[in-house]
Amino acid sequence: MHNTLIVTDDVTPFCNTALTVLTFQDYLAEFPKLNEPKTRVINICDTTRYLSEGYYCSLLAQARNHSVLPSVNTINDLRMAEEKSIDRIVFSLSVSQDNTEITDEPILVLFGEVKDQRFKRLARQAFEKYPYPVLVLSPTVTDTKVSPKATGKVQIEGFASVQAKAFKDLNAKQQARFIEQLEAHTKIQWKAGKTSKRTRWDMAILVNPEESTPPSDERAIKNFVKAAEKVGFRADVVSRLSQEELGHYDALFIRETTAIDHHTYRLARAAEREGIVVMDDTQSILRCCNKVYLQDAFAYQKVPAPKATFVSSATDEVCEKLIADFGLPLVLKLPESSFSRGVHKAENKEALKARLEQMLAESALVLVQEYIFTEFDWRIGVLGGKPIYACQYFMVRNHWQIYNHQGDRFSSGGFATMPTFEVPKPVLQAAIKAAKAVGDGLYGVDIKQTGNAVYVIEVNDNPSIDSGVEDKYLGKELYELIMQEFADRLEQRGR
Repeated sequence: MHNTLIVTDDVTPFCNTALTVLTFQDYLAEFPKLNEPKTRVINICDTTRYLSEGYYCSLLAQARNHSVLPSVNTINDLRMAEEKSIDRIVFSLSVSQDNTEITDEPILVLFGEVKDQRFKRLARQAFEKYPYPVLVLSPTVTDTKVSPKATGKVQIEGFASVQAKAFKDLNAKQQARFIEQLEAHTKIQWKAGKTSKRTRWDMAILVNPEESTPPSDERAIKNFVKAAEKVGFRADVVSRLSQEELGHYDALFIRETTAIDHHTYRLARAAEREGIVVMDDTQSILRCCNKVYLQDAFAYQKVPAPKATFVSSATDEVCEKLIADFGLPLVLKLPESSFSRGVHKAENKEALKARLEQMLAESALVLVQEYIFTEFDWRIGVLGGKPIYACQYFMVRNHWQIYNHQGDRFSSGGFATMPTFEVPKPVLQAAIKAAKAVGDGLYGVDIKQTGNAVYVIEVNDNPSIDSGVEDKYLGKELYELIMQEFADRLEQRGR
């Protein structure tokens, strides 16, 4: 059995009931007790104001592992819907021809129940979407027509906006009705996890099970799914997705290594055409997957980066000039590569010439950079222009890179994860500036630091987010930050 507590601004209206009623101050003073029975809280304090006592009541209940109605998510969802006037519930009623009058008067919904039984289904739909003690529905009729299925019936269609209302703002009759419904609601069994399973949108998370070095491991993908559900998504993890199937989703999260001439890019482009929120977007894929663009953008927008140039031949004259300009060793990169593949170091002129000839047979251009020795590379995760995580990736033992590819074998160095506020300011500033040169998506910015000097190596559009590595400091919050960005973008589009 559950111990049900009613928390309210004023206990007076409940004096003649058998309910356990207390004020917020009383609830605040009651610390969780050892062997406490399962407790559920019905919060009827005024929650319509952000950071009010009612808001903190639900927050405190969740912290105490008490089942609570409404949850903080519901409170925030209702406030956001009201502020942006974006969330409406569509209804369709089949009524008798002599009962078609629907006034503009708001409909009062108490724990999912409504006085006008014509709106019973709509009321339950609203309460399931927003489990809140008092909801006010404002219906708007868009069409009335004779029902083709039932003689003497009329079909009424429309939509209703939803608004939360405080118990204290109800009149005496409404409060009496409320108390009746409250007593009935305390006697029913709450469906476990109902609020956490409510979804507003559908998301596809694209992965490739055959990929040897995927952007996220299996556990991280599961964390993304849980975080998606928490902010209002039903997330499907898919390894294949046709453009037709894509149309069933509101958001696409690509967790497969992207490339331009690749199905990931084509899916991202199709998503954009359908108005689907997608990460990575095609602009980010195009810009990050090609080091020609990045090098030019860094130079144009004054992003600190190693000295570099592009070459299209491997003559003795070209090699001698590169050594004169940049010294030895030199770093050579194919314009399109990831996870340190297609990246080589040349220690002398002979190695430089041989490697350039080999790479130019594959690509018309090769990026040549000065070599900057560091014991680790910074990786700053940037989302929507803001840093969200920070890692130091250390070089592989007896190797000059953080990744070492030897045929089918792959190894990586150690790492250290930390809060972004512990990162040196020049590193954060360079990361933000470099990400801005690409777009406003999710990026991993690789940076080398020697003393006070920082050098942006590249911006990755599909950064690694693995369990136990990038999430080492923030934990589940990292996944929720990313999923919340999807939700915010859908909200901005009015979806």
